[in-house]
Amino acid sequence: MNEIICPNCKKAFKVDEAGFADILKQVRDHQFEEELASRLALAENEKNTAVELAKANIKNSLQEELAKKDQQLTELKSKSDAELTTQLAQKEVEIAEIKSKVQNAEIEKKLEVSEAVKAIEKERDNLTNDLKIKEAEKESLEISIKDKFTNQLVVKDETIKMRDDEINRLKDFKQKLSTKMVGETLEQHCEIEFNKLRATAFQNAYFEKDNDSKGGTKGDYIYKETDEAGNEIISIMFEMKNENDETATKKRNEDFFAKLDKDREEKDCEYAVLVSLLESDNELYNTGIVDVSHKFKKMYVVRPQFFIQIITLLRNAAMNSMEYKAELNLMRNQNVDITNFEEKMDAFKKGFAYNYDLASRKFKTAIDEIDKTISHLQKTKDALLSSDNNYRLANNKADDLTIKKLTHGNPTMKAKFDQGNERS
Repeated sequence: MNEIICPNCKKAFKVDEAGFADILKQVRDHQFEEELASRLALAENEKNTAVELAKANIKNSLQEELAKKDQQLTELKSKSDAELTTQLAQKEVEIAEIKSKVQNAEIEKKLEVSEAVKAIEKERDNLTNDLKIKEAEKESLEISIKDKFTNQLVVKDETIKMRDDEINRLKDFKQKLSTKMVGETLEQHCEIEFNKLRATAFQNAYFEKDNDSKGGTKGDYIYKETDEAGNEIISIMFEMKNENDETATKKRNEDFFAKLDKDREEKDCEYAVLVSLLESDNELYNTGIVDVSHKFKKMYVVRPQFFIQIITLLRNAAMNSMEYKAELNLMRNQNVDITNFEEKMDAFKKGFAYNYDLASRKFKTAIDEIDKTISHLQKTKDALLSSDNNYRLANNKADDLTIKKLTHGNPTMKAKFDQGNERS
């Protein structure tokens, strides 16, 4: 669109390219017509001026000649009639010659004017032909430019309409979703994009949701890939973040870096990637893959359209270092074998020492128990000997027991025994 200021009202109004070209054509046609009319008028004026000048010159010359002749006639009046008649005849002849010259001069002037007019008319015809040619070229150029810009405008209008429809559709779609549903939709998008290529490009890859929240938090997805030998090639912790346009509080990508880095370390992943639709007007994140490793180790921020690309780039970089990783794993395995041998030797030594110590303690315990048993048997022997002595004393006491002794000092029992003896 072009902005034009009206010279009368001084107001600005806008016209499109077709209208501007039409106005420009009218101005150019008007200027050309004015210039052609001016040049034709100038030529006509020059022609009229030349004719009038020639007439004036001839008239002046004739008047001068006539004045001279009149003077001569006046002078001749005093002369004789014969001389006068002769002179008059000569003068008439001279006048006839002068008139003939005047007529010839007029004819020559007319021829000159006619030739000048023809030259001007020829120039006019040439200018008219040039104008027609230029007009045809201009119209052809205008038609081609108009067609070109018309097609471009049609394509641009259709593109703008498609984008506006898509923006309106997305806005309407987002307004119908909660913030949680929008986030889940982004996760589903990434999972679908990955599953499209899983069978062909990611046959040995693991890409599943992170359901382990033992550390207090968890990421969204974990990607791990191994080679045919089972060696890990790469591991990535993914976090997907989106935000509804109608959400009151707008989050920034930086708000999730610390949590994502913590999840990466807790789940023992090598890389961390934030797939984000936040800060949609930020040109930094709209350029593509953004490396934020200066803030957190091995961390990247990408838009959803670069989800597969970031996996491919990190995977290709990891594949280049697989040879070094294989050598490192071989050295680790060798170190593990040596460590296992040493650990088994240490375990045997510790087990032998433990069993020896246990057997020694058991042997000492057995000796102590034998000593305790001997001491106990000795006590039992002493107790049995003491019991035998008590049995002997008791037997002696039983032998020494009599009725007399039992009833001594007990009149009741003595009377009872006496009655018993009397009855018997």
